[in-house]
Amino acid sequence: MRLKNLFLAMFVISASLSSVAQEKIEFKPSGKVNGKVFFNYSYNMTNGEDKESGFEIKRAYFGYDYHIAKDLKVSVTLDVGKNEGGSDYSAFLKKAQLEWKASSSVKLALGMISTIQFKEQEKFWGYRYIMKSFNDQYGLGASADIGIKANFKLNNAFSANVFIVNGEGYKKMQDEDGKQKYGASLIYKNKGLIAKVYTDATSAKVITEGEDEKDVTVSALATFIGYKFSDKFRLAAEYNQLMNGTKYSKVADNHDLKGLSFYSTYTFDKKWEIFGRYDHLTSNKLEGETEKWNLSKNGGAITTGVQYAPAKGVKMAFNYRNFAHKDSEDKSQVYVNFEFKF
Repeated sequence: MRLKNLFLAMFVISASLSSVAQEKIEFKPSGKVNGKVFFNYSYNMTNGEDKESGFEIKRAYFGYDYHIAKDLKVSVTLDVGKNEGGSDYSAFLKKAQLEWKASSSVKLALGMISTIQFKEQEKFWGYRYIMKSFNDQYGLGASADIGIKANFKLNNAFSANVFIVNGEGYKKMQDEDGKQKYGASLIYKNKGLIAKVYTDATSAKVITEGEDEKDVTVSALATFIGYKFSDKFRLAAEYNQLMNGTKYSKVADNHDLKGLSFYSTYTFDKKWEIFGRYDHLTSNKLEGETEKWNLSKNGGAITTGVQYAPAKGVKMAFNYRNFAHKDSEDKSQVYVNFEFKF
């Protein structure tokens, strides 16, 4: 009997040790390379335009994700595209972040991180390779920046994000002021509905007309609501504004931007879908001026087209774009866009 009990105890201990060992060897560090390219052909139908047509590679992304531990991941992404200095293809560090899943409801990231201003909007829009989402397209926010962020899952429907970043985006270093941008968002998801509100703020010194220094706060507000009626049809709307800035990184007292964006998609099957989008951007009128300060870029933009996805990782779209600016002739362009990724 004692021998039987001894064998039973040895079996239980052995099984326990085996279970612990199995748990320890379940996770193996691993990595994965990824890449994405945006290629297009465009034809300009606007009267008087010198550049009639051409091929372009607008963007190329190359990245690597490595899972150090079960709850730790390192991600590095290079963004190859045009810079402000005029070079057509320069490589920028788009992402260099460490992500830690602290618990089932808390996730932290630090380094060169992807921002949260228009992440949900861009995903719902679904055609980044054709056109950026509104905040990104018109300079109301950056897609990445240096800092730290935290995501909190509040319950099955609500989640929240908070962050502190430099505020200059991923193509510039911190400015001389050394002041950070603070922001947060609240997101609601339930079945086909998604709603979001986002806000941020940062300050900088500006020189007044009297040659005095003044602290001015530039702030952004982004609101978004989208609904998937079925697997076939989705519809969304945004309202966005930037206060005291000509761009998210350029503080300008009393210079405001506001805009609306509406977009929709109808999917016929896994390969074919049609889409449409309308943007409207406007600015305020400065004291003593007769016209709005951003008049040359104010107005509406229509984008509509059809997408064909022949295989996983490959998309192509034929689309038409019309830009109706307030102080110039409407611009009409036809595009054929491609995205291929691995």
